[in-house]
Amino acid sequence: MVELTHHDEPAFEDIALSSKDISIRKLILDDLWQALREGYDDYGAKPSSIPLIILFYALFALLFTLFAFGQDFRYLAFPVVAGFTLIGPIIAIAFFEMSRRRENGLQIRWRSSFRFIHTSSFAPILALSLIMMILYVAWLYMAEAIFFGLFGNTYPESFSLFINEVLATRHGGALIAYGNFVGFLFAFAAMAISVVAFPLALDKPVTSITAMSVSIRAFTLNFWVFAVWGIVVVALLTIGALLFLVGLAFTLPILGHATWHLYRKVIE
Repeated sequence: MVELTHHDEPAFEDIALSSKDISIRKLILDDLWQALREGYDDYGAKPSSIPLIILFYALFALLFTLFAFGQDFRYLAFPVVAGFTLIGPIIAIAFFEMSRRRENGLQIRWRSSFRFIHTSSFAPILALSLIMMILYVAWLYMAEAIFFGLFGNTYPESFSLFINEVLATRHGGALIAYGNFVGFLFAFAAMAISVVAFPLALDKPVTSITAMSVSIRAFTLNFWVFAVWGIVVVALLTIGALLFLVGLAFTLPILGHATWHLYRKVIE
C-alpha cells in the first residue's frame, strides 16, 4: 500500500461529463449481497468506528439537552432521528473515498478520506449536500405540520403521556400512518437523487445536476433492486440505532463502503 500525494490525485478532465455520456447497468439481487460483502471487507481493512462513536454520542447529548430543556420539541424526536437517513450520504462520503483509495492500492486514513475537498469534486458534492439538508429540513417542517394538524396546539405534559397518546388514541394512530407515509415519500426521493449521485460526483467530472439525473435514471432502471436495498439500509440503521447508537458506528461504515461497490456495479 502506498500513500497518495497531492500530485497522485486522479485528475479530472476540464469538460464535465453529461448524463448521456454515462451508461447504466441492470442490477440483480446478488449484486446487493456482493456489495455488502465487499463493504464489510473494506471495513475490516480499516475499522473506523471510534470517530463515529464520538460523533453519534455528541449528537445524542445535543438532542437530549434540547428535549430536556425544551419539552415542546418532544413530538419531533422520531422525525429528527428518522430523518438522519436523509443526510446519511453526506456522512458516507468519507467511506466512499476510503473504498476508492483501497481499489487503487492506496492507504486509507480518515485524513486522506477528505482530500476531495481540494479537488473539482467538492463543488458538486457540496451542492448535493445542501439539497439533502434542505430535504431534511422540509421533512421536519412536514412532520411538525402533521402533528399540529392532528393534535392542535396542545402538548402532553410528559414524554410518557405523549407516547401513550401516540400508541393508544385515534389521533396517535393517524400520526403514525400519515407520518410514516410522508416519511416514506421523502426517503424515496432522497434515495432516488442520492444513491448514485454522491459516489459519481466523487469519482467522475460531473455537475450536481448530472449526478442527480444519472442517479434517478439508475434508480428507475433498477427500481426493485434499489427498493430491496432501501429496506436493507433502513433495517441495518434501525438495528444500529436500537443498540444505543453504538451499532450505527459499525453499520454506517459498512453501508457506506457497500454503497460505493454498488455504485461500481451500476455505473459502467
